[in-house]
Amino acid sequence: MARLDLLVTGGDVIDGSGSPARPADVGVRDGRILLLPPGSRTPASEVVDASGLAVTPGFIDVHTHSDLLAGDDAQREVLRRAPLLQGVTTEICGNCGISPFPVPPDRAGPVRELLAATFGPPASAYASFAEFADAQGVARRNHLAALVGHGTLRAAVVGFAQRRATPEETRRMCRLLDEALAAGAAGLSTGLIYSPGVNAGTDEVIALARVAAAHGKPYVTHLRDEMSQVESALEEAVEIATAAGAALQVSHHKTAGRRAWGATVRTLARLERARAEGLDVTCDVYPYTAGSTALHAMLPPWLIADGVPAMLTAVADPAVRDRIRTDLVAGVPGWENTVGNGGWDLIRVASAARNTDAQGHTIAELAAARGVDPVDYACDLLAAERGDVTILSHSMHEDDVRRVLASRLTMLCSDGVPKGGRPHPRWAGSFARVLGHYVRDVGLLELAEAVHKMTAMPARRFGLPDRGLLADGYAADLVVLDPQRVADGATYDDPLAPPHGVRCVVVGGRIVVNGGEVTDARPGRVLAVPDRQPARPGPR
Repeated sequence: MARLDLLVTGGDVIDGSGSPARPADVGVRDGRILLLPPGSRTPASEVVDASGLAVTPGFIDVHTHSDLLAGDDAQREVLRRAPLLQGVTTEICGNCGISPFPVPPDRAGPVRELLAATFGPPASAYASFAEFADAQGVARRNHLAALVGHGTLRAAVVGFAQRRATPEETRRMCRLLDEALAAGAAGLSTGLIYSPGVNAGTDEVIALARVAAAHGKPYVTHLRDEMSQVESALEEAVEIATAAGAALQVSHHKTAGRRAWGATVRTLARLERARAEGLDVTCDVYPYTAGSTALHAMLPPWLIADGVPAMLTAVADPAVRDRIRTDLVAGVPGWENTVGNGGWDLIRVASAARNTDAQGHTIAELAAARGVDPVDYACDLLAAERGDVTILSHSMHEDDVRRVLASRLTMLCSDGVPKGGRPHPRWAGSFARVLGHYVRDVGLLELAEAVHKMTAMPARRFGLPDRGLLADGYAADLVVLDPQRVADGATYDDPLAPPHGVRCVVVGGRIVVNGGEVTDARPGRVLAVPDRQPARPGPR
């Protein structure tokens, strides 16, 4: 047999299909996998001894925002290493309706406002998927597949206006989406709690989801409400996908806020019923009880209706602040009112570059220390940071997290918001946390089942035909880990601490993590996802 480029020998292969572990060697030649009998001793240029360890496909994080990494080069490098160190070899980005493409050059301004307000500067916008792929694919260590964000389409065509799109505007959004999907984008995403997506009617989203369905690509949605109105928001998502004939992916499924705790009993049953009725629907989850988003998303959507500069002017007006206070108590139709459902004591500042002393503290604590109302403090902080503030929201119940994670319909995500300060530990810990805490310590999942949720299941959902399995001819993305030691190191106080027990990570046949240390190899790229027929129902 011709010499291999890499041989991983002595390990127990967990191939991603859900089948139990079995002893086997894994060979790599020209970036492709060749499964071999255990103890094959096939000559190889590089050998990894996996004795006593598990060998799995590379993990696929189905919900990240890593296409919008902000900060200086050193900071970016630390953030980019975090998912890699826990075995993530492919990330699905462009979620929650926010992607940096496709942006007509004459409409780049509103889109840059959207990107900067959510993830901070620098905010690069790209005219096409190809332009995005060329820029993002330079010197990457792992792979990206990218969704097209509905909020980006709306910002580019309609702007932040609080109104329904006209038929011509909807057609223009559909044309932009169609071009991006034909070029290799992985699907359509919405973030229906965020401006400008919050302004869209159901019919607008159905029209766009039909375009995704025509390419055999999924409709991926951050529901219009994940709190007290989560069940009606889920009904809307099912309606959209059914009317469009599209596969449905419910992003980071949760029932947040005390009024919604326990509702996963009903929402998961609704998803199962939709599958029984023929809808190809799955969901994903991150293994934590806190979420993370932009601070301005805690405030009524009318505040950002005219864009970020106008919002920053408005928050200085006492009358505007009084209106915000009123709406937090009374609510606004169609708006997920996180603060009204929980309180400022559950909203913790994660990233505020000009006010680093605020990081790690709740808005309630910070306001009380200054003797001001929390709304006034939040508005002052937004103004000081030019709108770029990220928060954590401690709003879920552990029972709901476990219930969603255990569902046969669920795959894993981090929903990583890669920013400095004290980001959510999910960015550096999600996959290791599931394998260590929920598999080994709690026994919620079997190891092979958890690996399936991280590999083959997401590969099929997002149309990555040669990934997600350890099988002959598949792309050589794989992980070598110690099932007895794997654990998350990241905490809310130390959110980028690396995981334990991940020994080796291979991307495209090249070792990118060796002994827990990141190498200089950069084989990653942006993956162009081909059109396909819609998948048949069934998580496996």
